[in-house]
Amino acid sequence: MEDTLIELKSSCAGVIAQQKKLVRKTSEMRNRRELWNQRATLAIKKERDDLAREALLEKKRLADLVQTLEDELEQHDGLVVHYREDIGQLEEKLNQAKEKKRLLTERHKQARSKRRAQEDIRRMDSAEAMARFEKFESTIERMEAEADLVNMRKQDTTPSSFDELQENEDIEKELAKLKEATYGGKRSDDTAPTM
Repeated sequence: MEDTLIELKSSCAGVIAQQKKLVRKTSEMRNRRELWNQRATLAIKKERDDLAREALLEKKRLADLVQTLEDELEQHDGLVVHYREDIGQLEEKLNQAKEKKRLLTERHKQARSKRRAQEDIRRMDSAEAMARFEKFESTIERMEAEADLVNMRKQDTTPSSFDELQENEDIEKELAKLKEATYGGKRSDDTAPTM
C-alpha cells in the first residue's frame, strides 16, 4: 500500500509540474496574443491593412493556442484534484491499517502476557496440587501401614491364642487321664474335668 501511495504522489507531482509549465506557457501565449493585437491596432493606425490582417491572423492562431492550453490546464487541474483525493483516501486507509496493526500488536502482546500468566498460575497450581496429592498419598500410605501393622499383630496374636487354647485342652485331657488313673474311675463332682 505504501508503494502505491509513493507511486501516486510521484504521478501527482509529475502532473503538477506539467500544470506549472502549462500555466507559464498559457501566460506567455496570452502576452503574445496581446502583443499581436497591439500590432494590428498600430498597423490600422498607420493604414497598413495588410500588416493588420497578418497581425490579426497571428493573434487568432495564438488565441486558439491559448484556448487549447486552457483546456489542457483544466484537465490537469481535474487530474490533480483526482490524484489528491486518491492520495488522501490512500493515506487514510494506510493510517487505518497502521492503527489496526498497532492495535493488533498491542492485543498480541496482551494475549501473550495473559497466556504466560495463566501458564505460571497453572504451573503454581500444578506444583501446589502435586504437593497436596503427595501429602495426601503419604497420609494414606501411613494409614495403610498402620492398618497392616494392626493386622500383623492380630495375625500374630490370633494363632498364638488358638495355640494356647489347643494347649490348654491337651493339658485338661491329660489332667483327666491322670485323675482317672489316680482315683480308679471314682469321681466326685469336685474332681470332674471341665471341658
